[in-house]
Amino acid sequence: MTTINDLSIFEELESQVRSYVRGFPTVFTKAKGYKMWDEAGKEYIDFFAGAGALNYGHNDPKMKKKLIEYIMSDGITHSLDMATDAKREFIKKFNDVILKPRNLDYKIMFPGPTGTNTVESALKLARKVTGRTDVISFTNGFHGMTIGSLSVTGNASKRKGAGIPLNNTVTMPFDNYLTEDMDTIDYLERFLEDNGSGVDTPAAMIVETVQGEGGINAARFEWIKKINEVCKKYGILLIIDDVQAGVGRTGTFFSFEQAGIKPDIVCLSKSIGGFGLPLAITLFKPEFDIWAPGEHNGTFRGNNHAFITATESLTYWEDESFEKSIQEKSEKITEFLTAMVNKYPELEGTVRGRGFMQGIESNVDGLASKVAEGAFERGLIMETSGVNDQVFKLFPPLTIDDKGLEKGFDIIEKSIKNLITEKELVAN
Repeated sequence: MTTINDLSIFEELESQVRSYVRGFPTVFTKAKGYKMWDEAGKEYIDFFAGAGALNYGHNDPKMKKKLIEYIMSDGITHSLDMATDAKREFIKKFNDVILKPRNLDYKIMFPGPTGTNTVESALKLARKVTGRTDVISFTNGFHGMTIGSLSVTGNASKRKGAGIPLNNTVTMPFDNYLTEDMDTIDYLERFLEDNGSGVDTPAAMIVETVQGEGGINAARFEWIKKINEVCKKYGILLIIDDVQAGVGRTGTFFSFEQAGIKPDIVCLSKSIGGFGLPLAITLFKPEFDIWAPGEHNGTFRGNNHAFITATESLTYWEDESFEKSIQEKSEKITEFLTAMVNKYPELEGTVRGRGFMQGIESNVDGLASKVAEGAFERGLIMETSGVNDQVFKLFPPLTIDDKGLEKGFDIIEKSIKNLITEKELVAN
């Protein structure tokens, strides 16, 4: 007989590769907005948001209504890349609401349903356009778990999982990776301009403006501008991986907007589907659209249910109020985290990131993980990031209200305070 929140079936039959169930050991049954409930009826505030796939929260009512209507009318579910009314409406609205107001001229490609699919297509296209093989990536970057995406990922344990050598990539230091005084752009360009450096001119550079899995490292906008300038100077394509940092997560729809650049290729997934349904798109300048028909494809690249919810999600962006609310609440997140670092010096903490993609990096070994564990016990879901899980990160839905934010903040502070008190008791 199955008992409430019984995890035994997962332990018995599901692979050891499972991850999040270990950090959040309960059986979830319901979710709405910024809240989730488990089988016992316990309520949790969600500061995880599907690792950035639920920027609009759980079960958004308008998206849900549109999806139910579409399903009940026998709308097309699966169509590969055939033309459907659902896809047509998404393309039109994305162009009208997102691209045109930002003066962006991109072709839209549907490479497959996940973030690593869009990255793989971007890498392939860059090599096809330039005729070059190498790609420059950056320290602590994360771009996916398939072979091409792993080759431009920094995390050693994830790279090792490939089981084969990961070639044709060069890793360069991200902004402030070495010291705050050293300009890593100068370092990078020295390799490119020197024929004796051993670094060939690459097909592309791929960069996250804010590194989610790598430790919530936010590049300065001036650094992003310089990367763009270097790419133009040497005829290198600039790929911005906005899979996690995009769709409003950093305060604007695209994370690179405030840098004033127009990347050659942009990767989007996670929250582009709006409802948590799998969808990914690759955007690129029209002159790079040199694909032969079917040269890059995928059986599930036409997820019409996701087109329906994605189209509805774009109504949030039809005026400036939504973006403004994100930025206002982002300031509250920054203020809270800064207050925690100042109030609890025992954290040895530093505030990382920007927008709704922030956290605290702790120099105390294991402390960030313990804060996340304590928060879960008190009814808040959040995860850690960084190569040593040294950052606990706040990823609430962008639609969360002030009350939800404050309740989450209160739980986090209680978790921090409890750990510090326990540490003091042990020391005494």
